[in-house]
Amino acid sequence: MKILAIRLKNLASLAGPFEIDFTAEPLASAGLFSITGPTGAGKSTLLRTLYGNYLPAAGSIRVQHEGEWTELVGATPRQVLEVRRKTLGYVSQFLRVIPRVSSLDVVMEPALARGWSREQAQERAQLLLGRLNIPQRLWPLAPSTFSGGEQQRINIARAFMVPWPVLLLDEPTASLDDANRRVVLELVDEAKQAGAALIGIFHDRDAREAVANRQLDMTPVDLTAKELLQC
Repeated sequence: MKILAIRLKNLASLAGPFEIDFTAEPLASAGLFSITGPTGAGKSTLLRTLYGNYLPAAGSIRVQHEGEWTELVGATPRQVLEVRRKTLGYVSQFLRVIPRVSSLDVVMEPALARGWSREQAQERAQLLLGRLNIPQRLWPLAPSTFSGGEQQRINIARAFMVPWPVLLLDEPTASLDDANRRVVLELVDEAKQAGAALIGIFHDRDAREAVANRQLDMTPVDLTAKELLQC
């Protein structure tokens, strides 16, 4: 049985027009839609638009939220936040969290927001931090003091703390060494197997080919000489 998780129709943003029906199939490796294209093509802009950070000029973004279709274009801030809390996850290129909060608490927060006990959340967070090779001595420290690669791993651990029906990934393997890149790809594959719909940007071609099932190429089409003369 296929579950339609997110649908874009006639979407116009700063990145251009898009029309995508994204389907995730539970318990099958069919869940990652890769967005490709050169720098400046609008890949991250598209993800931020899907997440509700940018308001598109036109079109529709509908997400399957708690058994019903929810339209994000024109939704109230409260509605967007509710979708983000339960349905729509996002790994941005940069970790943005409240200063002076420990890394362990940063990673645990999505689970606590869903009503997990602190014991359950801590067990899951410690497992992820261990898998992503964050030394235990760093767990009580604020991630703002960490290197770029360490911050990215905190960001990833936080994103995979709870299951998401839809998860957006903006270069999740950037700034990572080979060992941690493999861990991230394992986490992505586990989310796919659990039935998540993932939409991601991977500049690492090997990583992209390892996890992606479908692709949207945002490379601009070059104008012909005749078209240039007519401009």
